[in-house]
Amino acid sequence: MIASQISIFLENKPGQLAAICKALAKADVNIVTLSLADTADFGIVRLIVADHAKGCEALRAAGFAVTETEIVAVTVPDTPGGMADLMQRFDDAGADIEYSYAYSGPGGKAVLVFRFKDNAKAIAALA
Repeated sequence: MIASQISIFLENKPGQLAAICKALAKADVNIVTLSLADTADFGIVRLIVADHAKGCEALRAAGFAVTETEIVAVTVPDTPGGMADLMQRFDDAGADIEYSYAYSGPGGKAVLVFRFKDNAKAIAALA
């Protein structure tokens, strides 16, 4: 499934992630999953939230520069090898992955989140 992700570029200093979480909590927006990548000077927070539009609005109102990106989210069995078949399908389709993160969902399932150079190739591989 194609979903929307929120990305926020942050200065790497204490309190930044807490401020994001507080802004979303104040707006009553639940974080579904979060990924944080950092360097010495900056970080990129990637979020999927339960109410995308409301989450973007709350973060912008709190002063954050928000970027919206289409990602592909795929549910697989949360078992050894659950990701292997999927990765082979993407490889066979020539779907080039820019980045990925994952989380375990309910009922023995894992949700894998991908940003591809070409989402159409990835979606075709899933068909």
